[in-house]
Formats: sequence, structure tokens, C-alpha cells
Amino acid sequence: MTAFKDIRRIKEAIASAKRSISRIRMHHLFAEKLRKHSLLSKARFLFSAYKFHMLKGFTAVGLLTSVSVGGHEYVKLNTNEVFHVFVNGQEAGMVDNPQVIDQYIIDRNAELEKSHPDVHMEVSKDGIVLQPEKAFKISADNEATLKRLDELVDPYATGTELIVDGKSVGIVKDEETAQQILEKIKNKYIPQKKNPGEVQVLSAESRDQETGAATLESVGFVQKIDLKERRISADQVMDPDELLDHLVTGSVQPTKYTVQEGDCVSCIATKFNISKQVIYDNNQWIQNDMIRVGDVLDLTVLQPVLTVKTVEKIVEKQEIQYETNYITDDTLRAGTIIPISPGKNGLKKVTYEVVKENGQVRSEELIDEEIIEPPVPAVAKKGTKIVLGEGTGKFAWPVLSARITSSFGMRWGKLHKGIDITSKNKNIMASDNGKVVAAGYKSDYGNYVIIDHQNGYRTLYGHMSKIYVSVGQIVEKGEKIGYMGSTGDSTGVHLHFEVQRGERPENPMKYLNR
Repeated sequence: MTAFKDIRRIKEAIASAKRSISRIRMHHLFAEKLRKHSLLSKARFLFSAYKFHMLKGFTAVGLLTSVSVGGHEYVKLNTNEVFHVFVNGQEAGMVDNPQVIDQYIIDRNAELEKSHPDVHMEVSKDGIVLQPEKAFKISADNEATLKRLDELVDPYATGTELIVDGKSVGIVKDEETAQQILEKIKNKYIPQKKNPGEVQVLSAESRDQETGAATLESVGFVQKIDLKERRISADQVMDPDELLDHLVTGSVQPTKYTVQEGDCVSCIATKFNISKQVIYDNNQWIQNDMIRVGDVLDLTVLQPVLTVKTVEKIVEKQEIQYETNYITDDTLRAGTIIPISPGKNGLKKVTYEVVKENGQVRSEELIDEEIIEPPVPAVAKKGTKIVLGEGTGKFAWPVLSARITSSFGMRWGKLHKGIDITSKNKNIMASDNGKVVAAGYKSDYGNYVIIDHQNGYRTLYGHMSKIYVSVGQIVEKGEKIGYMGSTGDSTGVHLHFEVQRGERPENPMKYLNR
């Protein structure tokens, strides 16, 4: 209505301006005639009248221009821009700013997060289209449009799928939850830190744990792990603890066994076709293979979905057995020793690289050896009357190019009395001169040989595939006594080598040096 009034005012102003201009022209002609008749005074008077009408005409034109400009500004000020909101082609309404929709998405997702804490729900801008429009006095209704969006925009659930070697094993709320589960599994097998400065001297008396101070070189999964985010239904999301248990155990049902008369650890392992290690791992209360009738053993063999592989560098300090320098005396029977000055053991730092899978040692390799304190040899007088089979007191490696796969110390609740050795050369040699006092088969050692060096030391060689000597035979250092194998309680081809001093096992690394 206001716009029509403005147009009418403009038309009236134009008509008034035309009349004023016509009068100005008439007065101008009349004044010219008076000037010609020397009627100057009247002419001046009439010219004043002329100026008055001229100003009136100009005022009318100015009014016309002013009204025209004012009307244009008015239209401009009342022209608005709005944005039509469409959801999958269906109009929801109009908003005055695209940011209204952006904020709507943020607020709606925050509400969904609160109302669905265990499932990741969200809405997306996918399918929402904004179409701008400018028009005179057009207006948006943000509130009504957003209410309509609540009806048209459906929330959906997303989850993170855990894929192991190409096979889906479960879905959790989000990637953060999946990563937390994976970290928990890794942390089960990361070695614990020991007290700084703790010295590990390995002997049967002092070594009471599997390894010395360990530095974790790497940790990861043997399997290929993929995390994939995708849309799901809410009921597909697993409880994180349930998925963790499945990944660690493989959902294997527990197996219990009650010890009966005549049972032993190795007998039970054979009966159930499992390794003794499983029994030790699951029943850590067993000491020195002591079990009693009525004891209940956990024989569950887990089949974990994920296998954690750790590579550790272990640095330990080990004693170096001193040697004895002998002054020969042919008046004394060979084997008779009279001390002159005592010896002192040395100390060396050895570094192993240990590879484990789910905490179980798969390989153990000696990678460095450093002498910290050299041993001081003892001096003694020694008889030279020949006695066959007497050892020199200096031990040699029983195989050439040896590689240690398991060191001396506690293993799975019992003492590993020697070291396990592998080599491309499978020939086994006597570590020193001596007499064969045992050669046969035992369930734990398989085919084995024991040599008495007749100087207080014995050496044992286990898991042989072939034995080349017999009881009572005298052997010399370096003489072939057998061939490497995997007989008895063994998980692969290797030599189990022990050094015994009296009745007590010693760490062979005290006597063997690179």
C-alpha cells in the first residue's frame, strides 16, 4: 500500500513541475518585450517573478528525483535473501543463513552422543541441499524449518570393524575403542621394568627369573590388523570386554583334569597331546614337577585370535669361570692337584636378542659379549701320571658355529639346567676329555650322553638323534659322540648341553667363551 502512495506523489510532482516550467516561459517572453520598450524597472520586477517560478520548477524536479531515489532505497532495504532447505528433494522450509544448518548438525550429533553412549549415532548433511532466493519482504522461519528437519533427517549408527587377516572378528563403537583393546592385548606381553642398576649374575643359586634387564625393541601383531569405519545397525556393536576376551582366548572352553595315581607332568602332557609348557603356564603353583593325587590342573590350550610378537634386547652380567694353570709333577698321580694360589672368577656382559610370541620364547640369540673383569687363573701343582679320561678343566663348545636358542635359568616354573644350541653342523663333540658314564634314552632328555671328566665336572648332551659312544668309553675333547636331533621332550632339532659341578648344575656360559 505504501508503494502505491509513493507512486501517486511522484505523478503529482511531475505535473506541478510541468506547470511551473510553462509559466516560466511565458514570463520570459513578456519580460523581453518590456525591455525593448525601456521599461527597465518593470522588467526587473518581472525578472524577480521569473526567478521565483524558476526556483519552484527546480524544487519540483528535485522533489521528483528525491522521491524516486527514496523509493528505490526502500525497495532495496526490504529485499531479503533466504535459503530454501531441501532434504532428498523434499522442502523442509527456509532459513536466513547456511550456518543455521551447520549448527543444527553439530547440536543434533551432540544430543545423539548423550542419548546413545554405547553406540556412535550421527546425522549427516548428505542429502541436504540449500537453494538461495532474493525477494521483496520475503522472510525465513528457522525454528519451524529445524523442527521439520528433525522429521526428515534420520540418524544412523556407525562403528569400527576389526579385521584380522582379512576376516571380520567384531565391531566396536569407534576407532578409539578398538585401539584401546589392541593396546591392552599388547601390554599383557610387554616386559616389566626392573630396578635400575640391578646386577644379574646368572648361576643356579642367584638366577630366579627368566631374563635380566630387558629393553623392548619392538612390539606388534603377527597378524595383519585393519580397522574399517562403516554404517551398521546398533545391535552389531560388541561389548569391548567381550571382544577383548575373544581375541585373547579364542573363546576356547576351559579343560580341567584331576591328577590320578601314577600321573606325572610329562605323562599328562603326552596323554592330552599338549606341551609341558602349557601345564607350567596354566598351573604356576607347580614346583619341581611336584603334583599330588587329587590336584586339579588347568589344561586349557588357548587359541588366541591375535598373537603379540615382541623383540627384546636383554643385557645380563655373567661370571667367567677362572682357569687353573698347572705346574706338572710326574711324581704325583694324574688327577692329584695341590693348590698353590687361588683363582678368581671374572665378569662379562652378554647381550641376547629374544623373540617372544604371546610371552613365550621363540628364539634367543647371543649377539654381543663384553669382558668387564677378566678372570684371575689359579695356580696348582698337578700330577702327570697318566689317567685315561681325565679332563683338562677347560671346556670347548660341543658344536661348531653354535647359536644359543634358550639360555640357562628358570623356565615355566622350573630350572632350565643348561643351554639349548643349534647349528648347521649337527655333529656333537665332547667338550673335554672324560669317561662316558651314561648313554641311553629318557623321556625328558631323549637320547642323551653323560661324560664324567674325573675332575669334579660332568657334561650332559641331550635330544640326540644318534649316539656314537657307549658307557665306559674314554673320549677326548673334540671327539664326535653323537648327532643333533629332537628326541624326548623337544620342540625342534637342537642340543641341550649341561655342565655339572659335583651334583649342582652350572651355567655353561661360565665356561664357554667366543
